[in-house]
Amino acid sequence: MQYILIFTWLTLFSFLVRAQDQTTSTSDTACVQRDLSDLIRGIMNKPPKAGDNTGSFFLIPIIGSSPATGFMVGVGLQYGFKMPGAGTRFSMVSGSVQFTSKNQKIFLLKNNIYTKNNNIFFTGDWRYLIFSQATYGLGTNAPEGGILEYQYNLSGVETSRDSLAQPLDFNFIRLYQSASFRILKRHEGFYLGVGYCLDRYTKIVDEKLRLSPGDSLITSHYAYSQHYGFNTDHYSLSTFNLNFIWDTRDNMINPYSGHYLMVTWRGGPRFLGNKNPSSFVHLEWRSFHRLSPKNPRHLIAFWLMGEFTPEGKFPYMALPATAYDQRSRSARGYSQGRFRGNNLVYGEAEYRFPISPCGGILGGVLFVNATTASNKAQSLSLFQSVKPAYGLGVRLMVDKATRTNLAIDFGFGDQSSGFYLAATETF
Repeated sequence: MQYILIFTWLTLFSFLVRAQDQTTSTSDTACVQRDLSDLIRGIMNKPPKAGDNTGSFFLIPIIGSSPATGFMVGVGLQYGFKMPGAGTRFSMVSGSVQFTSKNQKIFLLKNNIYTKNNNIFFTGDWRYLIFSQATYGLGTNAPEGGILEYQYNLSGVETSRDSLAQPLDFNFIRLYQSASFRILKRHEGFYLGVGYCLDRYTKIVDEKLRLSPGDSLITSHYAYSQHYGFNTDHYSLSTFNLNFIWDTRDNMINPYSGHYLMVTWRGGPRFLGNKNPSSFVHLEWRSFHRLSPKNPRHLIAFWLMGEFTPEGKFPYMALPATAYDQRSRSARGYSQGRFRGNNLVYGEAEYRFPISPCGGILGGVLFVNATTASNKAQSLSLFQSVKPAYGLGVRLMVDKATRTNLAIDFGFGDQSSGFYLAATETF
C-alpha cells in the first residue's frame, strides 16, 4: 500500500507540475545551467570559465567499513567525452578499484562509446572480483519459509549478514563487449550489433553448506547445482550476442529527453565451453519526458527491463539477478543479488526536478521501483511475488558540458534500505 501511495503521489505531482509549467510563456528565457566550478568561481569573484564541450573527468573516493567486507578503500571514476563530428553524442567510460581488509578486491570498467558521427556504438562491462556475496534462493519470495531481519547496504554491498542469508565466497570474471553498427543512414539512432559475453565463477565456497550425516544444511546454490548437474565450486557461461538498439537520448550520461530500446539475444553453444547449449533474451526500455519547457532538468523517466532464461540451462550465479545490469543500479533499496530467478522483470519510475532556482546546480529525485523473479521449483511465476522499493536523492551538477551529476540516493525496500553514491544518473 505504501508503494502504491508513493507512486500515485509522484504521478499526480508530475502532471500538476506539467500543467503549471505549460502556463508559462515559451518566450521566457530558458534556464542557463551552472555547475560546481561556476559556484566556486563566483565565491572567489572570478569570471565564469569558458565552456568546454570536449569532456570531463570525475573522481569519487570510496571509504567505508562493514562486517561483510571489513574496512574498504578505493576510488571511482567517470570520463565523459565526445568523438569528432558535429552531431556525435557524448561517450562515457567509468570504473572503480576497491580493496578491503578481508582481502576482497573489486575492479570494474564500463564503456559506452559513440565513434565519429555515431557510426558505431561500443558497449562493455568488464569486472574482476575476489568477493563474497549472500544469496537467498530463487524467486522474489525467497528465502523460503523465512522473513529477513532489517538489512542495510552501501551501493548494493551488504553491511551485515542476516541469519537466513547463504553467503558465497568466489572469484568472478565478467567480460561483456559489443559493437553495434548504425543502420538506416537517413534516420538517427538505429543499430545492429554483435558481441561476446563471459561470466566465469571460480573458487566458490558455500559458507553455510554442511553435508555431514545428522548435521546437514543444504543451501540453495548447492541444491540447484546438484539438480541440474553443475559443478559446485566453479562454472562459466560463455555466449555470443546479437542486439538491436534504438537510441534517441540527447545525452547518455544524463538524458533530458528521448528513449533507449535494446533487444538482445545471447546464444551459448557447447563449443564456447558451456555445459548446456542455451539461449538468453534481454529486453530493456528507458524513456525521458520533459515536464518544463523552461528547465530541462524537470522531467520524469521510466526504466523497464526483462531477462528470460531456459529452465536449468544456466548455472546458479549466472541467472538474472538484481543490480547485475551494466551500472549495477537496479533495485535501489536492496543489496546486489538480493533477488534472482530464471526469469526476472524490473521496472522503475523516477521524478527528477530542480531544487535551486533556474539554472542552479542542485536538483533532486524521487523514485519507485519493483522487481519480480520466478522459481519453477516452487511453481512461482513472474508477478506472483513483487518486491517494491522507493526512495529519494540529491543531485549536484559538477560539469554542465557533459551533464555529469554527483548522485546521492537513499532507497527503502521490504525490510531493507541502502545508501548510494555515484557520478552519474541511475539510468
